[in-house]
Amino acid sequence: MKRVLIVGSPGAGKSTFAQRLAERTGLPLVHLDDLYWDKGWKPVERERWLSRLSDALAGERWILDGNFSATLLLRAYQADTVFFLRPPRWLCLWRAFWRERLGRYPHGGHPPKWPSRALLLDIWQFSWQGEWQLAQLRTVPGLRLIVLRSDREIERAL
Repeated sequence: MKRVLIVGSPGAGKSTFAQRLAERTGLPLVHLDDLYWDKGWKPVERERWLSRLSDALAGERWILDGNFSATLLLRAYQADTVFFLRPPRWLCLWRAFWRERLGRYPHGGHPPKWPSRALLLDIWQFSWQGEWQLAQLRTVPGLRLIVLRSDREIERAL
């Protein structure tokens, strides 16, 4: 495992899992949110986002944490392993609510707030979007795809 993607629904625990995996493997960790968003949750210009992503993918070893479906296959073709977190929808909603309410955004830089309608909708719709993403990932030759559906499976994977 040298190039690892961690994807899943908002609130699935991607950033926490990524941090713990990075600590155990020594792989450098990159949060895609940090590449895509400027302060105040303003997206960077498309060219800048793609340039930042390209720089991250050029590394020999990494963990990339985040969804961003539009670039999923681009990232998957550079990865050797994908951890796809699929806990129950209710748990993702609960975690997103408490994370935002308590200001526990996993990698900082953004003020605490109530979960936005868009975030809640992303979580709600992820069950079918996730199936689409899994189908895409299964088309990538040689990619090791590990689907984790519970906190117990996540702990075992670590």
